[in-house]
Amino acid sequence: MSEQATDSNAPILSVDDLAVSFKTDEGMVRAVRGVSFDVHGGETVAIVGESGSGKSVTNLAMMGLVPKPPGRIDRGRAMFGGRDLLTLSDRELQTIRGRHIAMIFQDPMTALNPLMTVEQQLTEMTRLHLGLTRHEARKQAVDMLGLVGITAPEKRLRDYPHQFSGGMRQRVMIAMALSCEPELLIADEPTTALDVTIQAQIMELLADLQHRKGTAIVLITHDLGVVAGVADRVMVMYAGRIVEKSDVRPLFAAPQHPYTIGLLGSLPNVESNRNEPLLAIPGQPPDMSQAVVGCAFRDRCSHAIEQCRTDDPMLTARHGKEDHLAACHVEMPS
Repeated sequence: MSEQATDSNAPILSVDDLAVSFKTDEGMVRAVRGVSFDVHGGETVAIVGESGSGKSVTNLAMMGLVPKPPGRIDRGRAMFGGRDLLTLSDRELQTIRGRHIAMIFQDPMTALNPLMTVEQQLTEMTRLHLGLTRHEARKQAVDMLGLVGITAPEKRLRDYPHQFSGGMRQRVMIAMALSCEPELLIADEPTTALDVTIQAQIMELLADLQHRKGTAIVLITHDLGVVAGVADRVMVMYAGRIVEKSDVRPLFAAPQHPYTIGLLGSLPNVESNRNEPLLAIPGQPPDMSQAVVGCAFRDRCSHAIEQCRTDDPMLTARHGKEDHLAACHVEMPS
């Protein structure tokens, strides 16, 4: 890694003004519209937002996994170890993916090769990136399957993905991602198909890797409960933009964007004895194949003012706090 990566004060990943679009029959869909953020070693940054907000596309673009066509990266940089990931060739990215940056994909059905055994898929990566012998790679594969809670791991190595349940396949994906102990782990809904007990075990496993190796984690999730428990910082995305950035506690205590307020208001209050209905954000997200003028959230927002129809709000500090930013023309209570 370069000096940038070894500087403790420098971010391990720095994304600047990333924009991604897709060509469709209805026109160009602007899936990501100028996203910027940093991730430092040893921290967990959560990205939250509803489906279609651009969370997964942002991270697929950094990994060089946006299909071209129909997708294209319109602009931006993604600096990792002194190199712009967006300018690297597929061959150069292959030396980084899996070894230095690993990704737990949202859908293990499509991420695992149905024609290869679990052993082949787990050992191929460690032999390639870590130079392990066949015996060493197989032993590590057994250990990793055991760590993610798969019983009889030595026997299950010989199985194919279709012989595992959805939750088991997700655990295999997590084992693959952790095998090379990457500096940056991108976890896209890593516990969606798992029961609550296994969810807790997986998040504990990720936290242990982070503690031992200083691994940075980008956690993509819709589960705000998980965010509250594990994240250091949170980014809220809506319509391809980051609309709020903050440390996790201030965001939950005093959200500064109406969309974030709506997300938190939709959560059940387990401490309340009253049988209160859950709140819902009215309306639908905007059509991203059409040009967005003004604030993309304005038609669903009870705080909207006339300026919201014409001016696109930029991320600005709230209540004098430089580490709590929101893209809204109206300042919310602190």
